[in-house]
Amino acid sequence: MADSPATLERIADLDRRLVTAVRGVRLLSTLSSPTSVQDAFLAGWHAGKPQLPKVDYARADFVQTREELEAIFLAADAGHPLGDYLRRCAQSWRIATELLDAAGSADATAHSINLFGRPNERLPGGTVSTLDAARHFIELADELGGELAAHEADYCIPAGVLREELQQRLDDFFGAGTIRVETDPDLIAKAAVGATRIRLRSATCFSEYDKHQLLEHEAFVHSLTALNGRAQPQLGSLATNSPRITATQEGLAVYAELISGSMDIGRMKRISLRILAIDMALGGADFIEVFKFFLESGQTESESFSSTARVFRGVPPSGGGAFTKDAVYLHGLLSVHTFFRWALKNHKLQWCRNLFAGKMALHDVIALAPWFESGYIAAPRYLPPWMQRANGLAGTLAFSLFANRIRLDRVEAEDLVLGM
Repeated sequence: MADSPATLERIADLDRRLVTAVRGVRLLSTLSSPTSVQDAFLAGWHAGKPQLPKVDYARADFVQTREELEAIFLAADAGHPLGDYLRRCAQSWRIATELLDAAGSADATAHSINLFGRPNERLPGGTVSTLDAARHFIELADELGGELAAHEADYCIPAGVLREELQQRLDDFFGAGTIRVETDPDLIAKAAVGATRIRLRSATCFSEYDKHQLLEHEAFVHSLTALNGRAQPQLGSLATNSPRITATQEGLAVYAELISGSMDIGRMKRISLRILAIDMALGGADFIEVFKFFLESGQTESESFSSTARVFRGVPPSGGGAFTKDAVYLHGLLSVHTFFRWALKNHKLQWCRNLFAGKMALHDVIALAPWFESGYIAAPRYLPPWMQRANGLAGTLAFSLFANRIRLDRVEAEDLVLGM
C-alpha cells in the first residue's frame, strides 16, 4: 500500500528535526589530537623518556540533543521502513553523544564498541573474524614485501603538487569549485575529507598509490555520497555521517580502492595493523606499547604516532580500552563485497548504484528499495567512474562468484600448467 502524503510529510519533518539536532555532534574531529600532542610525545621518545600523551577534549552539553533524539525515536513508526531508518539513526547519534561525554574515561570504550564493534566479530557468511582477516593480510604482505618492493617506483609527490593534480581532477568530475583541495600544516593524518573540502598534510610525501586512494576512497565515495545526500529532496539525513553508516561507508571506500586498482598490499597491511593494534589496546597495551608495535611493523615515527592516536581517540592512553572505528574497514570491505556479489546473483545491481545516493548502511539500501523506486529517495547524481561502467563491474563480480568455488588448498602446481 502506498504511503499517504501525510505519512511522508511526517517522516520528512522528523528527518529535518534529526538533521538539526545533530549539527553540533562531531565525533572524529572532537576526539582528534592536535599536532602539539604529537610533538611533545616524539620529543620525549627521542630523549629516551616517552610519556603517555595527554589530550584535553572539548566538552559540550548534549542534554537537549539527546532529548530531541529520544523524541524523534519515539515519534518514528518502528513498523514503517522509513520510520525504522530514522529510529536507527537517532539511536546511533545518541550513542555518539554519550561517547563524547565519556571522552578521556574508560567508559568511552563501551560506547565505541556499541557503535563500531570489536575486531573479533565474525565476518558475514563465514566462520572467521575481522581479526583473522587482518592477520592473514599482514602475513601475506610480509611474505610478498621484498618481492614487490623491487617492482615499485620510489618517488615522492609533494603536497602542493598533489593538491593541484587532485583539484584539476575533481573540477573535471564534479564541476569547478564543487570540492576544494587544501594543504594543512596542523593535520596529523595524511588527509581529511568533507563534503566540499579535502585537506592534505603539508610537507608530506605522497605516493602514486596515495593519489589514487585519495581520489577513489575520499573523493569518489565519501565526498560523492555526501554531495548526493545533500541533493536528496526529502531525507536530508542521507548527507550526515551517522555513526551507524561508518562500516558501510568505509567498506565501500576500501572496495572502491580495490576494484579500481588503487589498493596496494602495503595499504591493506596498514589497515590490518590498526585492527591488531585495537585488539592489543583492548587487551591492556598502553599508548607507548602500541606505538612500538607500529614502529616494529615498519612505519615511521610520525606514521606510528598517527596510527596509535587513532586507536586511543577518546580513551585513556594507559591501556585496556580503544576507539574501535578502524575495525570496520575490513569488516565493511568484506560485507560490501559480499553485498555486491549477492546483488549480481539476485539481479539487483540497481541496489549497488543506490548505495551512492547518500550516506547509508547496507540495510537501508535493501529496506528502502521501494522508496527508491517511487522516487521519494532520489537516484544518485554522481557515481564513481568504476560504478558507471556497470558491465565491467558485473563481469568482475561474475568472475568472483565462480572463482570462489575453487579451493586453493586443493590446487597442485601441475594443475596450473597449460598446454602440452
